[in-house]
Amino acid sequence: MSEKKMTSSRRHHLKSLILQIAQTWLVQETKDLVVSKENYMAEHCPAAELAGDQAALMETCKKLAALIDQIDEERYDIEAKVQKADKEIEDLKIKVVDLAGVKKPALKKVRMSADTMLKALLGSKHTVNMDLRANLKQVKKEVKEEPTEAVGDWRKNIEDKADRKKMFETS
Repeated sequence: MSEKKMTSSRRHHLKSLILQIAQTWLVQETKDLVVSKENYMAEHCPAAELAGDQAALMETCKKLAALIDQIDEERYDIEAKVQKADKEIEDLKIKVVDLAGVKKPALKKVRMSADTMLKALLGSKHTVNMDLRANLKQVKKEVKEEPTEAVGDWRKNIEDKADRKKMFETS
């Protein structure tokens, strides 16, 4: 079953229609935002009555200061909620990455003795020594015994040889 591909002119036409619809949505959204701001301001911030004596104006200023304090408290609470939500979003992103799994890099071959491998696996609990050479019996090399007289002063050796020579000559 072969599926027909969409022609480029049809695709271009559909794309332009989608963009027009999105543009109308954006315009409508900005209009709604302006209207909602005006409604909020009308509801929460009544028009100021500036006619009157100084005492009435002072009372109006006190009311405005109280309203500003209340709005600041609300703003602080909303900021705290937003920061909490942002932190939660970051935690969830980290969990998603953990669940998706991280690609493990290719491991390099490392030449490691048995002792170091056991220390890496067992940590400081490792007390067994795998050095097999230490368990072998040690054989002492036989040292040829040379006369200690040969190692010494050369004049002494000559005198000894002269005595030997005399011994052979007399017999």
